[in-house]
Amino acid sequence: MYEVGDYVVHPGQGVCKVQGVAEEPRAVYELLPIGQRHPMRISFPIASESKLRPVLSHDEAVSIIDGYPEMPVEEFTSRSNALEEEHFKNEIRRGTCLDSVRIVKTFRVRIAETKARNKKPPVAYERILKEARQRSLEELGVALDMSPEDVQVLFEQRVSEGEEN
Repeated sequence: MYEVGDYVVHPGQGVCKVQGVAEEPRAVYELLPIGQRHPMRISFPIASESKLRPVLSHDEAVSIIDGYPEMPVEEFTSRSNALEEEHFKNEIRRGTCLDSVRIVKTFRVRIAETKARNKKPPVAYERILKEARQRSLEELGVALDMSPEDVQVLFEQRVSEGEEN
């Protein structure tokens, strides 16, 4: 059971802070999504607690950022952009922070490859990249006690260090 003040990852809303636990009329967590302009409090049934997961630890976050340059890209492709988008959005919602970071890297590579061929990347690629980036930066920011922008700077430093080696 999560305590007031804990950070958890909600499948649809991303990183949330547990604001309270209500017992009546049914047991629910009162969650407040972070990183949104106008966050709304969410009542989430404690009976469905297994769908929530804790935010990763500081060490896990550092490990993900340090391993980014060597991280493999996702090989999944589909015959349709809509099916591909659905697959990756489900993986972002149900997966770990590492999955979201791998999806960010995958779509940065796919977009760069498409542009290198003088073609415009599908709009779905941009949507997937944006959602995965937001999810991963929020969670890493909470784990490292930093802003998402500072986490982005860490990633950029790792990528430039990886290119130098």
